[in-house]
Amino acid sequence: MPKHHKPRKGSLQFYPRVRAKKILPRVSWKALFREGSNFLGFIGYKVGMKSAYVRDNTSNSLTKGQRITVPVTIIECPTMKIFSVRFYKKNKLIGEVLNQNIDKELKKKVKIPKQFNKKIEDFKERDYDNVRAIVYSQVKKTGIKKSPNISEIEISGNLNEKLEFIKNNLLREISVKEFINEGVVDVRGVTKGKGTQGPTKRFGLKLRFHKSEKGRRGPGTGGSWHPARVDFTQPMAGQMGYFTRVSYNNKIVFIESINKKEINPKNGFKKFGKIKTDYVILQGSVQGPTKRPLLITIPLRETKRQNKKNYEFIELR
Repeated sequence: MPKHHKPRKGSLQFYPRVRAKKILPRVSWKALFREGSNFLGFIGYKVGMKSAYVRDNTSNSLTKGQRITVPVTIIECPTMKIFSVRFYKKNKLIGEVLNQNIDKELKKKVKIPKQFNKKIEDFKERDYDNVRAIVYSQVKKTGIKKSPNISEIEISGNLNEKLEFIKNNLLREISVKEFINEGVVDVRGVTKGKGTQGPTKRFGLKLRFHKSEKGRRGPGTGGSWHPARVDFTQPMAGQMGYFTRVSYNNKIVFIESINKKEINPKNGFKKFGKIKTDYVILQGSVQGPTKRPLLITIPLRETKRQNKKNYEFIELR
């Protein structure tokens, strides 16, 4: 009989395995691109997973024209507003302009200077080479909480197009349907936290023989005698979950406002309640528990297989 061998799990690409510092992760915006002038990201909140009835209109599909069931994740996306505009020169912050018309819930969360009279016109074009917006979600419109989430989001286009976009939307509420309508998106967020766990649960080690010394739920050896140290690649106990992760190329099944297309169950979604604003339905699963804030972004590298899918949403199962 051949020896049964099970390699341990736990990719070394995700080191160090520590708790995320921010609930909304930072993004390398330079890697993302889209035509026109618009935000490259949008803040949403995970509702949960359901099964959806859709009509498969994908060309060359074996189920083309048929009604099929697909697993989906629902994300509620209340409108966003611009909190401030930041000006950068060679990736260094040189100035910031605050929006004077912000919600009172944000004033309790962020310390705002009493005298802040700077305007966008005060910055000359030779002084900066990039502009970004600090936005916040109007989560008070949902049933989750009142305190908004804040994130810095890049705007596509050249410098003049970015400034024009900011001026046109500085006092507006921006909807997710203005951000994107179809295609695929990446979802950035923090996974479900599981606290401190042992090496067997954390890395999927095989249980040792029941007569083994010093316990069953641990590695058989900590490495060789020389070099005389325990290498970081050895599976050890530590933090499990609450890590920053990215779910790439999630197909958009449906985007709509709850006022136009009602999808709420009679008693609301489990552990979430009822959706009250706009929502996005994505195929498959995304990271995080219910009510977790997520950052939906333009795809980094969209795949042909996901992009050619064409689903006509019918209803939730």
